[in-house]
Amino acid sequence: MIIVSDQAKERIKELRQEEGRTENENIRVSVKGGGCSGLMYDLGFDESITDSDQVFEDQGVKIVVDKKSLLYLAGTTLEFSDGLNGKGFQFVNPNASRTCGCGESFSI
Repeated sequence: MIIVSDQAKERIKELRQEEGRTENENIRVSVKGGGCSGLMYDLGFDESITDSDQVFEDQGVKIVVDKKSLLYLAGTTLEFSDGLNGKGFQFVNPNASRTCGCGESFSI
């Protein structure tokens, strides 16, 4: 399961409106190879759901994760920060043994 913070929920709502997205477009979260720590998060809107996807809903936000990525993301919280250290979505991943300084990549 992936948890969505209040701030992330509000930012997703704002992005839907700004980009003219519909409620049928869910949030897809995946893990890909790359980044300075070996693995990178990928986050975006997606209408498609395949047989190999898991769908979670938290705070009214549907999140789609492929089964391979789910191994790395179980228990992760999706946060949004608007502070001095940077603005953007952040992943608080209890499975990560190491993260890079920018928080966009990690290793297990």
